[in-house]
Amino acid sequence: MQFFRAIIFKVLSVLLFVVMAGIIKSVSDHVPPGQSVFFRSLFAIPVIVVWLAMRKELRIGFKTQNPMNHVWRGVIGTSAMAMTFGALGLLPLPEMTAIGYAMPIFVVVFAAMFLNEPVRLFRLMTVAVGLVGVMIIMAPRLSVDVIDVSETLGAVLALGSAVTAALAQVFIRKLTKTETTSSIVFWFSVTATGLSLLTIYWGWVVPTPKEAALLVLAGIIGGVGQILLTSSYRLADASFVAPFEYSSMLFSIAIGFAFFDEVPTSTTLIGASVVIFAGILIIWRERQLGLERTKTRKAMSPQG
Repeated sequence: MQFFRAIIFKVLSVLLFVVMAGIIKSVSDHVPPGQSVFFRSLFAIPVIVVWLAMRKELRIGFKTQNPMNHVWRGVIGTSAMAMTFGALGLLPLPEMTAIGYAMPIFVVVFAAMFLNEPVRLFRLMTVAVGLVGVMIIMAPRLSVDVIDVSETLGAVLALGSAVTAALAQVFIRKLTKTETTSSIVFWFSVTATGLSLLTIYWGWVVPTPKEAALLVLAGIIGGVGQILLTSSYRLADASFVAPFEYSSMLFSIAIGFAFFDEVPTSTTLIGASVVIFAGILIIWRERQLGLERTKTRKAMSPQG
């Protein structure tokens, strides 16, 4: 029953994040990415605070041992969010989602670079396969025959968001050694709100009442999605629920078609399939290694 709840929470969080992305995309013609980041972050805070209060973790959420680490994590995460929102205004939603699947691939690379995690032949092969999938997706946007340069910019921003999101994941791994999940979630929303204000210089706009309502809704949905995601990882191992992240392709295709008349190209679907295959292999391998480490610890324990 617990595993079933974890799956439900994960899939619901994925759905909410895709809906949030669709909302941001719907206002992207008028509202700049930095302003969207501000609304997304600010209006997620009340949701997170209420959640922490309900769990009696409010004090834990405020408490931090390394405030500057939260700031740096905020800089990286906010950059990833801004590039994601920028790309949403330039690319079809399914294509943006597909390129985002490259994030776990880059996590493997950065974990080896910055956390000294071993990278054996199997991981190298999955990274190579994943990068091939990414290039398949991006190839039409990087071709010399591209008519709309904005699509090329969108593809570059989408890939940049995957890279910086992977860096953020590596930074979170380091943060979890001294910080609680509650504080990481709370302080990211706070730092992202503050950092997004710096983009006022590049021109914010006065949103229409409809746009303002949608932006507030995006923030609330993002906050609820974050809570559901965190809850799913509380109930089950990350390696168990992580594959359900790929349900976002189905949701993005449905929302893209229903609201933006977008139909994914065969190239996008083929490339996404390759990246998803590589991602699942990485998740499976991580699970196997986790089981091996658990067996080793039990064997070495006095009770083992």
